[in-house]
Amino acid sequence: MHPLLTVSSGGLRPSEMIDQIYQIGKDIGERISNVVVMGTGEPLDNYDNLLRFIELLTDENGINISQRNLTVSTCGLVPRMKQLADEKLSITLALSLHASNQEKRKALMPVANSYDIHDVVDACKYYFAQTGRRVTFEYSLVGGVNDTAEDAAELSALVHGMNCHINLIPVNPIKERDYVQSNKGVIENFKINLKNTELMLLLEGKWAAISTVPVDSFARSI
Repeated sequence: MHPLLTVSSGGLRPSEMIDQIYQIGKDIGERISNVVVMGTGEPLDNYDNLLRFIELLTDENGINISQRNLTVSTCGLVPRMKQLADEKLSITLALSLHASNQEKRKALMPVANSYDIHDVVDACKYYFAQTGRRVTFEYSLVGGVNDTAEDAAELSALVHGMNCHINLIPVNPIKERDYVQSNKGVIENFKINLKNTELMLLLEGKWAAISTVPVDSFARSI
């Protein structure tokens, strides 16, 4: 089985999203087993079509991919996140967080001008409460912008008490914004500084458990 396929959902009909899976599976000659909905367009802006796509994707008479093998990534549309939580699906919600406080998130992500970072994290907590599915926080490390020890401490405090994953992503250089990747030493220190809480960290494709202080319960690239 092919482990992962990223599906774009921006403005697409359910049939067009499903077609991406059929076409890629046909091209590679393998059955797609894991799907991430992200990329061009915000998936939750295409909410009704997204839900129909999930229904078709997981139907036992269709592609029949388990809901647990489906991830929907969002930039943080709070009302839609809560609405999705109320559907009580078994999919994974991934939040493009990319900052540890509101001011930095506003600088990195325009959507933060509409939704406060604490409201977004609260929506993630609500999602877990409704579904029992832990949330993945996607955090792109930008050299000299959001990769300091203070950022790590703020991030740890922000998600404290949550059963979550944190996906640390060295940012791809963006010429128009002069973004550069954090160096390996800075990334390692950032990871170490997150050891104040029990998290699951994903770095360079490998999960690593961080378990020093127990917690209660239970990144779209820039």
